[in-house]
Amino acid sequence: MLHVYEFEVFEDEGLFLAFPFDMDGGTQGRDMAEVAEMAADWLQTEMEHRAMHGLPFPAPTFGNALAHGGERLVVAVNAGKDTVARMTSAAAARELGVTPGRVSQMVKAGLLESFEDDGRTWISRGSVEARKAEAPKSGRPKKEAAAPSAV
Repeated sequence: MLHVYEFEVFEDEGLFLAFPFDMDGGTQGRDMAEVAEMAADWLQTEMEHRAMHGLPFPAPTFGNALAHGGERLVVAVNAGKDTVARMTSAAAARELGVTPGRVSQMVKAGLLESFEDDGRTWISRGSVEARKAEAPKSGRPKKEAAAPSAV
């Protein structure tokens, strides 16, 4: 599904900031080209998140008043459940080096993002990559040694 939204782009403290008029959030870049790419990435991620979780897509508006004296940037992305990079629970388990049962626990705990599509449950590849980047140590945390008591 094609999503088209208007952003305001303005410079602040040496960075270019981009904020959509119709949603909360935004992004930044070092120059206009980078902030345009980042706005497209931001919009892609936002629309995929809404599609995965059944959230409504805001109605886009155009010709909005520029609150920061910036410029208008119109961004269009093709995004929906079909564009989400995904994997099965078994593949996520292999990738993370855990059991499929642990993947289910991680989904329930909000550590991995899952969604339904065509009667199947999928794990978003982005959430698996984010989890790998955190590089948590396997196993239970070690108990800290008790401080010696003063006698």
